[in-house]
Amino acid sequence: MKGCAVLLTAAALLNVGCTVGPRYKRPTVAVPGSYRGAVPEQAPQSQITPPQIAPLGDQKWWDVFQDEQLRTLIHAALQQNYDLRIAASRVLEAQAQLGITRADQFPTLSAGAAIADVRTAQSKFLPAFETSTGQVNASAVWQLDFWGQFRRATEAARANLLANQWARQEVVSTLVANVAAAYFQLRALDLQLEISKRTLNSRQESLRLTRILADGGSTSLLDVRQAEQLVFTASAEVPALEQQIEQQENFLSILLGQNPGDVPRGQTLTEQRQPPEIPVGLPSVLLERRPDIREAEEQLIAANAEIGVARAAYFPQISLSGAGGFQSSALTNLFTGPAGAWSFGASLTQPIFTAGRLRSGVHLAEARQETALLVYKQSIQAAFRSVSDALVAYRKTREFRVQQEFLFQSAQDAARLSHMRYTGGVTGYLEVLTNETNAFSAELALAQARLNELLALVQLYEALGGGWQQ
Repeated sequence: MKGCAVLLTAAALLNVGCTVGPRYKRPTVAVPGSYRGAVPEQAPQSQITPPQIAPLGDQKWWDVFQDEQLRTLIHAALQQNYDLRIAASRVLEAQAQLGITRADQFPTLSAGAAIADVRTAQSKFLPAFETSTGQVNASAVWQLDFWGQFRRATEAARANLLANQWARQEVVSTLVANVAAAYFQLRALDLQLEISKRTLNSRQESLRLTRILADGGSTSLLDVRQAEQLVFTASAEVPALEQQIEQQENFLSILLGQNPGDVPRGQTLTEQRQPPEIPVGLPSVLLERRPDIREAEEQLIAANAEIGVARAAYFPQISLSGAGGFQSSALTNLFTGPAGAWSFGASLTQPIFTAGRLRSGVHLAEARQETALLVYKQSIQAAFRSVSDALVAYRKTREFRVQQEFLFQSAQDAARLSHMRYTGGVTGYLEVLTNETNAFSAELALAQARLNELLALVQLYEALGGGWQQ
């Protein structure tokens, strides 16, 4: 009966108990009405882009990247990448820490048993003495969370768990973007190597014909030397590109969590499909979609709860303890008769003088909360900047790629016309040398422009908070 009364009293204390410290409220931040760099919606564009298309950041990565081989590589990276596996283990650590912290809210129960057989030797004044004692007991200790100290600590631990989960999602998003970017860079190097080898074969054939003409006296040795320069320029690109390709494969292999090795290819760089229009969605949605922003907010929630933990140390700590069991010198009578024993106690501890420790603890928690608040707001500004940078980069790289296509077509036609003029004897081989060099450089630059456009798409997808959705 007394035990029941104690439990009812403790439950009543918990019901009327309070939770000190500020309650979390999401800070007010300035959110722009639209992304800087986004193309204003016009009537013709709204007709071209169907309204049912989801914003880019909401789309799954396997819908954004259409290359089947790239999808396979991303899937392998999500299974094997060490950064992602480390982030997952940190989530498990945070889960365990939450369990440890939450356990402080509940009583601690323990049980034990002991048996002792003691014999004392005979002395001058006392005869020999032998006794046997058996004991079985159970005890409970409960520190009442009257001021919400443990509840606030649990709130902070739960927020830290969510922060670690969002940190893992951020690693996923970054990994998807890095694998896609590395793969596109590899395909761009493959294209540049193909261009260099094709150009080298063409120039070697041109050099052979020029030497035949020089041997017949139809042209000079200077033309031969100029034709050789074209060959050597193209041939010098081949080993340099082969080196970059192998190093890029090594980098991509590490992202996949594998040892350096060959990387299978899928579509060529020119076959990679891109959406004609990119819906970016509302800026306010970015606060919910970007994992780094969500991680920063959870860290702010944890820091806010820690203020309550620090303030609760000012108040009395109330503990309940109780023990009950059986003790007897005869094991046969251990659970009968007067062998039963119990005890119950309560304690209250009130800090009186701590030399400013408690006050400094509160100030420390408040300073950390202010730091977390500033980090949260800073991460939002950084997110809007990254989206704006990615939007202008994607738009301008696309415009640059279109102009580079015109430049290559013009340079290619100029090289063709210079060959015709040289064959007709109208001009010297120097004109052919100049235009061939310009055409080769323009084609390599066009490959780089196509790569930059794809990389800008990957950057925009990551900036909009895409890639972590599974």
